Amino acid sequence: MTATSSQANPFPFDFAPHPTGDAELLQQLAFIPGLKETLAVRQVHALEHATVWVLSETSGERPPENSQPGRSLDNDGLGGMSTDRGFYLYGQVNPLDLRRAVHVAHDRLTRGEWDLALHPRCGTNLSVGMLITAGLAFGITMVLPRDPISQLLGLGVAATAASQVTPDLGILAQRYLTTAIPYNLAIEEITPTQDMWGRSAHFVGVRWIE
Repeated sequence: MTATSSQANPFPFDFAPHPTGDAELLQQLAFIPGLKETLAVRQVHALEHATVWVLSETSGERPPENSQPGRSLDNDGLGGMSTDRGFYLYGQVNPLDLRRAVHVAHDRLTRGEWDLALHPRCGTNLSVGMLITAGLAFGITMVLPRDPISQLLGLGVAATAASQVTPDLGILAQRYLTTAIPYNLAIEEITPTQDMWGRSAHFVGVRWIE
């Protein structure tokens, strides 16, 4: 996960994050309700993912054999939930390690390691998978005979096809829709807390800067 490897993989469609892009968009469209909160959530979401990657790198776990460079470590005991004011991090983590990881993640993201913003366990992938499965299932079952066996086979084909394309489409959705490089975030306090469901977590607070 070096800056060189991330930049050697240019974003498709000739698109790359721009440090002032969100700030300029907010200036032009400030009249749209909730725009600032939406932009903030996308940037927080990227910082959440990158923090999990950094914590996973420093957890001391050995990467599995034949794993991809730069994506070999993923501590699945860690998870997060983003808001426009910061993100909740779930799992066993030392507060000092978390503080360091958040700052390292922010620095690496804004210096060009954009792929740190993407994570295979993100809820975006689940949502994309459900949407694709539902769409394929509807289309296939509409054209197949109405007998139960044909319909079941159609559903199986839809589920299989969706499972094949979901990872790549989920990553694309993260890259262009649900995350953004946190050029406008300043890290504030990191505190142990509980989320709205009463689950223990650490909350990483952020502040929007122009």
